Amino acid sequence: MPRVIRGTLITCEPAIKSIIMHINAENNNEIVIEDLDDTHLLIKESKIYDLKRLLDLRLKETLKVEAPLDDSD
Repeated sequence: MPRVIRGTLITCEPAIKSIIMHINAENNNEIVIEDLDDTHLLIKESKIYDLKRLLDLRLKETLKVEAPLDDSD
């Protein structure tokens, strides 16, 4: 008998999708239902909040904020 899983379709850039797939792998494949194409994923509806939180943390780790240039010459 088929099993129904509620999901949410998300569209993102390939770079973000790569990060999401890495987060999914770290979480025992509990987030992504289906990898549809280069820019679309089907995510478990119950995991959307967790994914947003984990993605935000990952982006804060990888993005470095550049210090403003000192123009006091």
